[in-house]
Amino acid sequence: MGVAKKFAVLLCAEDSDYVKKRYGGYYGVFVEMLADEGETWDVFRVANREFPDDDEIGDFDGFVITGSCNDAHGNDVWICRLVSLLKKLNSLKKKVLGICFGHQILSRALGGKTGRAISGWDIGVRTIHLSPSSSKLFSSLKIPTALSIIEVHRDEVQELPPKAEIIAWSEKTGIEMFRYGDHMMGIQGHPEYTKDILSHLIDRLTQRSFIEESYGDELKAELEKVEPHKDAWKELCTSFLKGRV
Repeated sequence: MGVAKKFAVLLCAEDSDYVKKRYGGYYGVFVEMLADEGETWDVFRVANREFPDDDEIGDFDGFVITGSCNDAHGNDVWICRLVSLLKKLNSLKKKVLGICFGHQILSRALGGKTGRAISGWDIGVRTIHLSPSSSKLFSSLKIPTALSIIEVHRDEVQELPPKAEIIAWSEKTGIEMFRYGDHMMGIQGHPEYTKDILSHLIDRLTQRSFIEESYGDELKAELEKVEPHKDAWKELCTSFLKGRV
């Protein structure tokens, strides 16, 4: 028997009471999607300045960076510290999967640029298109080349890091996914989200006046009509993180 694999979630968001109660927090949401039996999954609440020590980084087989309501182009102390950690993980060739804010901060750490999306908020279930090279990369998974995913963001990767490759795009966002070497990948959407979580987030955005109430109602009505490809995303993310592609 091989040694059990060990992974860490770098949590960049505060858990809402709802997500905490229903899903065990965002950490629970990611473990539900990514964990296999026998693995160890730890969480570091980096937004609360809780980081892995330098001498324990090597113990982990991979890291997942979550979404956040913060800006990846910001310079909060914890964000700058996260950028430094990601540079270190890159030098060690550790597997890193960045989701939404995680996708953006990973790009920044590798030399790319992030900022507000010119087209504004992107909220809902969107179709993204895998590039020909990524279709080849994931060919063993037999997943569609057009995949639906839940999106909720107003920032985006504006410029790829040097040597990175776009592996998916959508009509609204030019860099939906990128790959850096064989060890780092960013996804702008939320493969881990359920429509229930998105509906809850739309309510929070409305309550905080980030979006108009009428727009929130429209978004929730649209949610009834479409489904994200959750199983395909689970296969893609776990296969990347665990070195099966």
